[in-house]
Amino acid sequence: MTKRQKKMLARILVSAVLLVVAKLLPLSGAFQLMAFLVPYAVIGWDIVWKALRNIAHGQVFDENFLMTIATVGAFCTGEFPEAVVVMLFYQVGELFQGYAVGRSRESIASLMDIRPDYANIEREGKLEQVDPDEVAVGDHIVIKAGEKIPLDGVILEGSSTVNTAALTGESLPRDVEPGDDVISGCINQSGLLRVQVTKEFGESTVSKILDLVENSSSKKAKAENFITKFARYYTPAVVIAAVLLAVLPPLLSGGQWGEWIQRALIFLVISCPCALVISVPLSFFGGIGGASKSGILVKGGNYLESLADTSLVVFDKTGTLTKGVFNVTAVHPDSISEAQLIELAALAESYSDHPISRSLKEAYASEIDTSRLGEVEELSGRGLRAEVDGRSVCVGNDKLMEEIGVKWHPCHRIGTTVHVAVDGTYAGHIVISDEVKPDAKEAIRALKQQGVRKTVMLTGDAKAVGEGVAQELGLDQVYTELLPADKVERVEELLRNKSEKETLVFVGDGINDAPVLSRADIGIAMGAMGSDAAIEAADIVLMDDRPSKIAVAIQIAKKTRRIVRQNIIFALAVKALVLVLGALGVATMWEAVFADVGVSVIAILNAMRALKVQHNG
Repeated sequence: MTKRQKKMLARILVSAVLLVVAKLLPLSGAFQLMAFLVPYAVIGWDIVWKALRNIAHGQVFDENFLMTIATVGAFCTGEFPEAVVVMLFYQVGELFQGYAVGRSRESIASLMDIRPDYANIEREGKLEQVDPDEVAVGDHIVIKAGEKIPLDGVILEGSSTVNTAALTGESLPRDVEPGDDVISGCINQSGLLRVQVTKEFGESTVSKILDLVENSSSKKAKAENFITKFARYYTPAVVIAAVLLAVLPPLLSGGQWGEWIQRALIFLVISCPCALVISVPLSFFGGIGGASKSGILVKGGNYLESLADTSLVVFDKTGTLTKGVFNVTAVHPDSISEAQLIELAALAESYSDHPISRSLKEAYASEIDTSRLGEVEELSGRGLRAEVDGRSVCVGNDKLMEEIGVKWHPCHRIGTTVHVAVDGTYAGHIVISDEVKPDAKEAIRALKQQGVRKTVMLTGDAKAVGEGVAQELGLDQVYTELLPADKVERVEELLRNKSEKETLVFVGDGINDAPVLSRADIGIAMGAMGSDAAIEAADIVLMDDRPSKIAVAIQIAKKTRRIVRQNIIFALAVKALVLVLGALGVATMWEAVFADVGVSVIAILNAMRALKVQHNG
């Protein structure tokens, strides 16, 4: 709960206590009025002030105006406690709504983690740290192992592996050598690189991503609050009706002005939309609470409302539909056993810290005896050659096999294929891939059951890898080899081709997903393993990283919307009936209180059903 919400809660409690005290004090006349004006002022001063301020700006008919005129009307008819209670109910509803929607995004602040702090520029034979903004196109910069690449450029000297996951979502770090392009925001993992800058910082990839998040946030589609829309028509209608009720009968039939003014004020008290003001946000609040029990964090009722209309779900791949952890998924020996193939590859790769090497060592699952190793030679962009038990073992990609003249064959499995040759003879290959999450396929099926008409995957991965995952999971469409800007373009295209009533949901986990999460109608982030930027940019966060929870979230959203509609229909029907009775002079303040407080209590009890969530899994 925020500081502001705590203050509101304190105001509600203080006002409630003062109301009880005013009721118990044996006062009458002006003293009684003053006693009730104190709790009213404590709880309602800001509503009255907003109503007056809006009137001054030409915005007369809103819920603040209606609450003010209805409660002032109650004071005028001598119904002092009712006036305070009505305002109390309204502020309780506002507190619920504020708590549900409360947490503002800090996506841009979180995303600043990828912004490089400095660039190493060579001046007079010495390295000097400067602000990336100060580096010009054509300058030479030096990037040490472990440092972020500060600007886009081309490698002049050095070879290394570059972790691009934060930007492209690629499954594995990329080997780079002289002549290759590198982009800002990535991390240089191993060797020293000398790079010629090709873009100034303002035009660099990392800068563009930050701009994308900022600009995309401003275009965010948000469901308009129902109460505000309803009050636009309801408020002027009941105020005009009350004025006509007070004026026309005495003018036309010669009735008592005092009687008809009092009847009009009772009409206004009856018309107070407390049941809606409280039950609508509380229904969403209940839905948000029910979702949180299922490990789904929803940042506001408007997102839950919009989620109920989901028709398109767009996924990132790595870390969203797949685990983002690389393992040996297939071992295909040729002339030796599986165990021997894994052992030779793990021994040869024992000194390397590359993710592929780590995967091989984990698959070996035994202590590596480095005394069995002789000379080890790294072959940039191809693999390595090592002496194991006196034999020459080459471990690497297709290029390495061709270079040493060994006949190899491709693998039907999707992933990174590591070939092994022993003394010039092909020994087999090992496939390393990012495993699909156990519930990913079920997630796609469950979404179809919830009425989602199209599922799409966007990934920075290679075409073969992306299409393989899409086929395995039963996705409708896949786009591969995308940068963050490409992902935003694809989502923009999908947004243009859907109807206004449909909601497009994007699900991602990486920093590179933040711009797309901001641009989609609803952004869903994987929380447990996701980046801070993605979590803050998203509207909904899955705290246990299970994609099957998306269908659960949609199910909760639909149930919540049903409850909201039930409350709206019930509240309006009762209001309409009692308003007619009030206009005819049949309804007294007791009926007015039922139409206000009683209907609110029933609607609140119905709204609490949203907290109960039933789903499989």
